[in-house]
Amino acid sequence: MDRRHAASIGGISGSAPISTIPALVADRARRYPDAVAVTGPEGRLSYAELAEQVDAVTRAAIASGLEPGDRVGMWAPNSLRWITAALGMLGAGATLVPVSTRWRGPETAEVLARAKVRCLCTVQEFLGNDYPGMLAESGRRLPDLEHLVLLDEAPGEATPEWDTSSWAGFLAPGTTVPDAQAAQRFAAVEPDAVSDILFTSGTTGAPKGVLATHRQTLEVFERWADAVTLRPRDRYLLVNPFSHTFGYKAGIIACLLRTATMVPIERFDVALALKLIENERITVLAGPPTLFTDLLRADHSGYLLGSLRLAGTGGTTIPAELVDRIREELGVPYVFTAYGLTESVGVVSVCPPEAPAELIAGTVGKALPDTEIRIIDRDGNAVAAGEPGEITVKGPNVMQGYLDDPAATAAAIDTRGYLHTGDIGTLGADGYLRITDRLKDMYIVGGFNAYPAEIEQILLQHPDIHEVAVVGIPDPRLGEVGRAVVVLADHAAPDATALIDWARPRMAGYKLPREIVFADALPRNPGGKVLKDQLRRGN
Repeated sequence: MDRRHAASIGGISGSAPISTIPALVADRARRYPDAVAVTGPEGRLSYAELAEQVDAVTRAAIASGLEPGDRVGMWAPNSLRWITAALGMLGAGATLVPVSTRWRGPETAEVLARAKVRCLCTVQEFLGNDYPGMLAESGRRLPDLEHLVLLDEAPGEATPEWDTSSWAGFLAPGTTVPDAQAAQRFAAVEPDAVSDILFTSGTTGAPKGVLATHRQTLEVFERWADAVTLRPRDRYLLVNPFSHTFGYKAGIIACLLRTATMVPIERFDVALALKLIENERITVLAGPPTLFTDLLRADHSGYLLGSLRLAGTGGTTIPAELVDRIREELGVPYVFTAYGLTESVGVVSVCPPEAPAELIAGTVGKALPDTEIRIIDRDGNAVAAGEPGEITVKGPNVMQGYLDDPAATAAAIDTRGYLHTGDIGTLGADGYLRITDRLKDMYIVGGFNAYPAEIEQILLQHPDIHEVAVVGIPDPRLGEVGRAVVVLADHAAPDATALIDWARPRMAGYKLPREIVFADALPRNPGGKVLKDQLRRGN
């Protein structure tokens, strides 16, 4: 990061650059102690109070035996405690491994095992799910996992497989950690240390852990905050799951960078969201297009929504009509879209909030500062402006690599440092990027990436399924949903409901196919590849 831009993260021209997340928390508490950091139904914390709670978690982590570089899983819904737990673990030098609350036990166990997670922060109850119980029932051996920390107050028996602490029980030993020891651990966090490992699936279906550092996370989201016009004292309703970059980095980290106020919500509920927008005077709201279509569909006439200034979306195509309706019916003057992937630390380009609706709908904006977008043909040569090709990216937003997978890393990042996104697009002479297709078969369900190969591998475990192919098909609300085309094993009877019921506890809800079609055989080309375009058309 150049000195001029690094200084802006510190907030004062010429000040030493802030290049770790714990240093950012401490800086905001020192310079803006009375600014509101977090508010909402769980309570209100100033930046000074937030730093105190984060420090308590850091001390508790030290007391529990966590060492710098140890991996800490975060399997819980958005909450104040998710924020303080995550930031406190980072202050102790740990690496975060966020896990989606939509995942089931087997999916989570796979990730925890791959990342060698030592400590897991989770909850006993959320939407009727017992998360420690689901993990135990997965049957997966987790030799590295030693400690579970419960972030909620739900009563229940401790899981016998692991040492389990209540929130208060986890924090208590930290009170004996000397100030000097905590300060030393905090100061030892290196800017180029891995801050987090976010898992994303590839075309093979195997989950891959994406490595990002403190320094690049702050660099990228300082630029993102500039591009979307996030401001000090903005009040940001954090709807997107903290297990995803959109919630964690474009939410928590961005708010810390701008000294904005975080208002976490554990899951999107239209009535609750409307109430919070009015009561908390929310100025920023971001989420998948379905969030805004649900708000528009609801009766919002009785709520005061005039505080809303900025709306952000991404993850799938947004119609120009929806942009116009957000501006006109919800009264939000500025709307932005963005493009990115986990491997690009979440963001590549942003379409500015003041852009016309047609531009927001038709493009994903311009590259972030210091990010280069290059469109290439199959031979790796750059194509002319406006010509389609694979989108490649170079800059501070290129991941450090995949966890324990040098071959996959080398396949994704070429020798010149360009990340190959697997998406096809065009780059106009004006610098605006348009996504035209995907090299991969991934589809997006309400803002969540679904990978057919991963879903197919799970479905193939069913004894009645001989072959299966999964494709994304249009859905008026979610954008896309899954269609599974199934070739049954000999003597098996077609029963779509039974197959869906079998699959439901084995995969996240957004991965679950909404439609199952039975076929005598899958259509293939002469080389044996399944013709998924035919399956999307229903052929």
